[in-house]
Amino acid sequence: MDILNRITEFRQERGWTEYQLAEKSGLTQSTISSWYRKDMLPTIPSLTKICRAFDISLSYFFLEEADALVSLTDNQKEIIDCISKLTPAQQELLFNFLNSL
Repeated sequence: MDILNRITEFRQERGWTEYQLAEKSGLTQSTISSWYRKDMLPTIPSLTKICRAFDISLSYFFLEEADALVSLTDNQKEIIDCISKLTPAQQELLFNFLNSL
């Protein structure tokens, strides 16, 4: 897998520049640019920050086959949609409630 190409794909899907990715990930633009100029791979901590910026997991980042994605039912999609509309504090309360069941 070409990791730099994968980062570029995710960035372009969102319409982000390298600068915007740097802002959202907390990395410097020079760090990101140097990966491409020097054909270097990001460290795991840097890649983790990149994935957080894209709001994806590391495992999703490395997923090569779209068929390997989990299919969600309509009810599961609705639940996820509702949760995403909650504030972080509300999400934490919900998770605490669910864990107590």
